[in-house]
Amino acid sequence: MVVGVELSVRDFILAVLNAVLYAVVGVATHLGLFAFVVGGVRFWPSVFIPAVFAEVYGPLVGALGAAIGIFISDMVIHGNALISLSIGVPANFIGFYVLGCLARRIPRDSRYSGVLAVVLQFLPAIGIYYLYATGFIDTVIAGVFIGVVVVTAAIIAVSLATSLLTGRGYVYSNEALAYTAGLMIGSAYIGLGLWALTQAIRLGLPGVPEAFQAKAPIIAALIWFLWTYYTEIPFMVYLAPPVARAVEKWVKRYEEES
Repeated sequence: MVVGVELSVRDFILAVLNAVLYAVVGVATHLGLFAFVVGGVRFWPSVFIPAVFAEVYGPLVGALGAAIGIFISDMVIHGNALISLSIGVPANFIGFYVLGCLARRIPRDSRYSGVLAVVLQFLPAIGIYYLYATGFIDTVIAGVFIGVVVVTAAIIAVSLATSLLTGRGYVYSNEALAYTAGLMIGSAYIGLGLWALTQAIRLGLPGVPEAFQAKAPIIAALIWFLWTYYTEIPFMVYLAPPVARAVEKWVKRYEEES
């Protein structure tokens, strides 16, 4: 519980719903039902769910639901409670809490937020170039990630331009910055957290190269950070905005009729 923040019965129910949806879609993605694989890169679409809850219902609802949901899915997928509780749970809670705070506190028409969100898409791309130049990732994977960078930045930039001209855009500026900053913080926690954990124990996680299971080099933190961020940010930017609009309209109509 965040100090000074109360969780009402309504918010608790919403957080549980958030957790269930996040866990179910996450497990289904792992099983291949909602999987998006491009050039050997497996994307993680379920993150748009807690993003919507954090934006519409508040940071605590989004963060608590994400933390519970990722723990449930982790127990199904790899069953390592230590890694989930020390890495996945806090990373999701912190990341989506920040996302919810920014989405609610920054004005939707803040053009500077949109510009900053566009710029931030390209900063981690420096890491992609480094990994490619040093042979840690191949041309196909580097190309996929750069494609994500360009398309995501383009959608935010076009939305910013159209909102300035017409007052309406696909992604609000505050949303773009909230998605970007929240996910970057969560991804950084995962990258550095997993690297630090390997210095003490062997991870034993499926799909992780043997060289990164124990005493991983610091480059592993960069790889985990970039992989997490660029396999999740597309679904926040592409899916969360229209879903959030629909939910907001439903909530407003329900409150007016009540």
